[in-house]
Amino acid sequence: MSHLSERPEKPVVGLPLPHESAGLHVTGAALYTDDLVHRTKDVLHAHPVQVMKAHGTITALRTGPALAVPGVVRVLTGADVPGVNDAGMKHDEPLFPDTVMFHGHAVAWVLAETLEAARLGAAAVEVELDEKPSVITLREAMAAGSFHGARPVMESGDVDAGFEDSAHVFTGEFQFSDQEHFYLETHAALAHVDENGQMFVQSSTQHPSETQEIVAHVLGLHSHEVTVQCLRMGGGFGGKEMQPHGFAAIAALGARLTGRPVRVRLNRTQDLTMSGKRHGFHATWRIGFDAEGRIQALDATLTADGGWSLDLSEPVVARALCHIDNTYWIPNARVTGRIAKTNKVSNTAFRGFGGPQGMLVIEDIMGRCAPLLGLDPMELRERNFYRQGHSTPYGQRVLHPERISTVWRQVQDDARIGDRRAEIAAFNAAHPHTKRALAMTGIKFGISFNLTAFNQAGALVLVYKDGSVLINHGGTEMGQGLHTKMLQVAATTLGIPLHKVRLAPTRTDKVPNTSATAASAGADLNGAAVKNACEQIRERLLQVAGTRLGANASDVRIVDGVARVVGSDAELAWDDLVRTAYFQRVQLSAAGFYRTEGLHWDAKVFQGSPFKYFSYGAAAAEVEVDGFTGSYRIRRVDIVHDVGDSLSPMIDIGQVEGGFVQGAGWLTLEDLRWDAGDGPNRGRLLTQAASTYKLPSFSEMPEEFNVRLLENATEEGAVYGSKAVGEPPLMLAFSVREALRQAAAAFGPDGVSVELASPATPEAVYWAVESARAGGTPYGGRTPGGSGVPAEASVLSNA
Repeated sequence: MSHLSERPEKPVVGLPLPHESAGLHVTGAALYTDDLVHRTKDVLHAHPVQVMKAHGTITALRTGPALAVPGVVRVLTGADVPGVNDAGMKHDEPLFPDTVMFHGHAVAWVLAETLEAARLGAAAVEVELDEKPSVITLREAMAAGSFHGARPVMESGDVDAGFEDSAHVFTGEFQFSDQEHFYLETHAALAHVDENGQMFVQSSTQHPSETQEIVAHVLGLHSHEVTVQCLRMGGGFGGKEMQPHGFAAIAALGARLTGRPVRVRLNRTQDLTMSGKRHGFHATWRIGFDAEGRIQALDATLTADGGWSLDLSEPVVARALCHIDNTYWIPNARVTGRIAKTNKVSNTAFRGFGGPQGMLVIEDIMGRCAPLLGLDPMELRERNFYRQGHSTPYGQRVLHPERISTVWRQVQDDARIGDRRAEIAAFNAAHPHTKRALAMTGIKFGISFNLTAFNQAGALVLVYKDGSVLINHGGTEMGQGLHTKMLQVAATTLGIPLHKVRLAPTRTDKVPNTSATAASAGADLNGAAVKNACEQIRERLLQVAGTRLGANASDVRIVDGVARVVGSDAELAWDDLVRTAYFQRVQLSAAGFYRTEGLHWDAKVFQGSPFKYFSYGAAAAEVEVDGFTGSYRIRRVDIVHDVGDSLSPMIDIGQVEGGFVQGAGWLTLEDLRWDAGDGPNRGRLLTQAASTYKLPSFSEMPEEFNVRLLENATEEGAVYGSKAVGEPPLMLAFSVREALRQAAAAFGPDGVSVELASPATPEAVYWAVESARAGGTPYGGRTPGGSGVPAEASVLSNA
């Protein structure tokens, strides 16, 4: 077992502990960025001046009327920027734009004594616009050739030969929806200038170092003159990886110019209309199977709706291409990616980061093609699982592919698949207007950042004379339990009780140059860095203990806060050991560092090994569909998920449950709509609140929900043998969508193949039911976004 994955005697990792801030969360005592306003004197409030047109050049911007509003102190415009007027890492996101690029684009910000005064001031600002034609939908962008960014191509094998060898070839088209993050805490920042002229920014950000970088270049400062702190976030889901930078820069600019603290906090409508979403995708595909239903070749084009700027669209598309295989071996593949440029908010990271979009394409293909091949969907999927020795289309060897089959079989056993399918068949035969179905899907998700440089982390661990320990690391807490795991890692490595360790807020003047808390890599990277720092201190303390106890340091173990000599009764309490070390002038602090080894990636040829390992899981979902309305309920879900040797099982099971429900929301409920008409509100987001954008709630939870973690699954080379948990479970929700497809098909003749829009709202399910009743003809529903064209073209066979 590797040094990184080996666990010591009586580890604190692996214990099912509650979230470190759970008590604060449920009592309302937990502080978030905007709570700090009430602890800060003389705060000014910022409000955006939004232009409610999708595209146009600003010809006049008159701020005088705003300054006449009582309470307004200043209006920020592009002329006020002392550094670079840009809030993005691609330098294509002007903080104060000259051209409006989407409906609701902020072109100026008003600072006032109260939020209401700022709102009235923003309403008074006069903006004149030379309106331009706009591109709103993905199909409009594709028709107009409106693209930006890289166009990667992933190729393996001989695609043409693969199709020639195929007994069955199918083609299809699939467009599926974007998704709103809808974190409970909207974007927020609070900035002030301290007595030394340093800019201090409290920000609800997943990437404090990048927020620091953007604030510095907007203000024309060096990074050491800007400190960014993140106490915690009320949810992030990727929406606070890139998007917070501009809002933090506005607060910092306002503080710099006025000398007063400035608060930016978007209300829900502003957050929905100004911040990016999960990328909606369009896919065209052609797939070949042999006579036994094994994939021979895949040729596909994936088009992402990037919105008005690039943001993270290029790596999102890259990950989509890397995950289109999911759990299936595709010996011959050619997959092209491209990014549509539309006049909508700039789409961004969202839990799974393109992986769900790529995997949805192949799962949709399998679900649509199984009936045409005369195979049960579960059987078709299982026949195509990765086996030992297989590699992905981008050239990475799939390690531990046996876990794909292991979790699959365990779910089949736990869920009693055979017995329940017989029960479902009997139910369906007796109920002509209500049908049930049970579907299974698996996942294989790569863990590491696409950009190899991001796979590094730092930590700072301080041990005080009284034996108490304070840890700092570069990861941010958004409710996912990262801080809880880091406390457990530190306590385990030092060999002390958990109560001895406290964690400090994440800030850039303690741990520099950190990567975003994203890509499910927060615990892997920061945990290894914390472990490294604690090991440095422990090794020094073992030397002190050995001298004090009259033994070799290599024979000393620190367990439960006591240093003991192996095979002897000699011992020394932790507090005494630390005090002794201090008086011997032994350093009691350490900076830890970790870089993920074994990664290599050539983006130009789209080949390499970009991931440290793969996470695996499987889910079985049973649904019931009403044939009159298309409404449905999720009767039962069974999940087995691979997190290696869990650092914190209670946290991980919660992440699996939450990820699954969020995935089910994306696939079944959450239907973002934009005005794509030619009227005055073209480009307007129509779903601007929880009243029009349906989120999963208690009523959408599975009536029976069984989740367990794969046992005996140590991951070599990862911190204490664990695996990432944040993103992969979201894709287990494919099982719900496939169950809905099969339930809709049950209303038609045996072997019918039905198409199902995504999100599979009751309306979409109703049209799938009608299609099944008609023998599987394509439905004529609308795409997400209401363009009036079919969301999916028919599946065609030329075999």
